[in-house]
Amino acid sequence: MEGPTGDGAIRRLRARQVKNFLAVTLLSVGTPMLLMGDELGRTQDGNNNGYCLDGENAWLDWTQLAGLASGLHRFVRGLIALRRGRGGAPSRIEWHGVRLAAPDWSVSSHSLAVTMRFSSKALILHWLLNAYWQPLSFELPALPAGFGPWRRAVDTSRDSPEDMCLGAEASQVSAAAIIVEPRSCIVLLSDAPFAAGAMAPSAGTSAQSATASPAGDSAGAGPASMALMALR
Repeated sequence: MEGPTGDGAIRRLRARQVKNFLAVTLLSVGTPMLLMGDELGRTQDGNNNGYCLDGENAWLDWTQLAGLASGLHRFVRGLIALRRGRGGAPSRIEWHGVRLAAPDWSVSSHSLAVTMRFSSKALILHWLLNAYWQPLSFELPALPAGFGPWRRAVDTSRDSPEDMCLGAEASQVSAAAIIVEPRSCIVLLSDAPFAAGAMAPSAGTSAQSATASPAGDSAGAGPASMALMALR
């Protein structure tokens, strides 16, 4: 269905797809490009020639920042912080499907997962994408010694603010697999506070207090966690 609608299910799916496309754009390895207003869900009513128009469908309504678009704006800020926190290009990329090391590259595939390792930041990012109309269970890779648990930083199936969890607010994932809801994506993070390239504890902070606690607080958070916490 195209055009305005009051159908809640359609509106929720549209909002989820917007977040999916923004996540794919901003977290991909290449250089992302956004049009002004994308962070507010501005569509120009589907017109791709808004640059030559002078009307409400081409204007940017800044009042949306205080309304329904505030959650999407927060989500985009989180994606940018995550991109900046991971550093440059990954040192290693591993492709998966719902099973580890078994990506489905067929034309009928609706799922993909990728592990990105950023050695300069002692960071591992695991990204799971489900384009299917049913939930899918994805196997999760084991983490190397010295890395903290997986944390769910992004989940486009959730409403704001649970769709982008900042720093210690990101819930831990300890299971060997995770359910990804229909037409959504999840981004998991793990970092090593004291591995090479990671952020060292500040002066006057003991190694004991800087180690991540079982409760999942922010102590000892690596560069990715610190970048996300900067949004608070």
